[in-house]
Amino acid sequence: MHTAFVTRFAPSPTGKLHLGHAFSALTAFEAAQKAGGRFLLRIEDIDQSRCRDPYISGIFEDLEWLGITWERPVRRQSEHFSDYQSALDRLKSMGVLYKCICTRKDIAAEIARSPSAPHGPDGAHYPGTCKHRPATEIAQAISDGHPFALRLDSMRAAKLIAAHNPLLFTDNEGHVHEADPLAFGDVVLARKDTPTSYHLAVTVDDALQGISHVVRGEDLFHATHIHRTLQALLGLPSPVYHHHKLLLNETGRRLAKRDKAQSLHSLRQSGWTAQDVRERLDRLSANC
Repeated sequence: MHTAFVTRFAPSPTGKLHLGHAFSALTAFEAAQKAGGRFLLRIEDIDQSRCRDPYISGIFEDLEWLGITWERPVRRQSEHFSDYQSALDRLKSMGVLYKCICTRKDIAAEIARSPSAPHGPDGAHYPGTCKHRPATEIAQAISDGHPFALRLDSMRAAKLIAAHNPLLFTDNEGHVHEADPLAFGDVVLARKDTPTSYHLAVTVDDALQGISHVVRGEDLFHATHIHRTLQALLGLPSPVYHHHKLLLNETGRRLAKRDKAQSLHSLRQSGWTAQDVRERLDRLSANC
């Protein structure tokens, strides 16, 4: 059990921070201050094809401008791949990992042939094709240089977990929720060219950093099913979860990088102050 309040803000350096990021960072930072706890900054840079060091510098500048302080050193996921490999090794020893050589095209075709296949929050589940392929076929494909992924055998994981206790997690209002290991099917936990997934890395990092309270957007609420499953399998503690509302702009669209939400850097350059940002966030959050 956690005995101190420790939370974090964990952005990916694939672009500049915008108002939605500011809202999440300030929500976590102010929660830590109110509780007399600790606030950490973590850089989630496992996607080496999209992450850039200049964006990391920009994250530091934006947060400092907002008046947010954090502990050093800052954990960068790209510097800790061995931690995630250790977790994968443990899952492998439990028999809940398998190699998958299916391409996205293969998966889409298989799902199209089985329209009644199970669905979850992210859409149709992976149909489990490679669980039934001969091991020699998969080994030969990988030997020939075929890309592959490591998937969680969710059914086997669910059976292992069910043998012990119900899979529960608690939110910041004290409500208890039951997590479902089957909610997302056989999720990818690593790939040939990316040695960990977001789900595995965030679960391992939160445990290693002693995070007691996870503060993040409500769009990640359903991901907690995966994270609780991994925590249970790996024997890791479960934090309290606070999934805050997502900010919408004046047209009702979510503030997001892909929608080119106005960056904090551009607001600062145009003369905005940190107080201006806080007041804008108050107005936007009041309308959510």
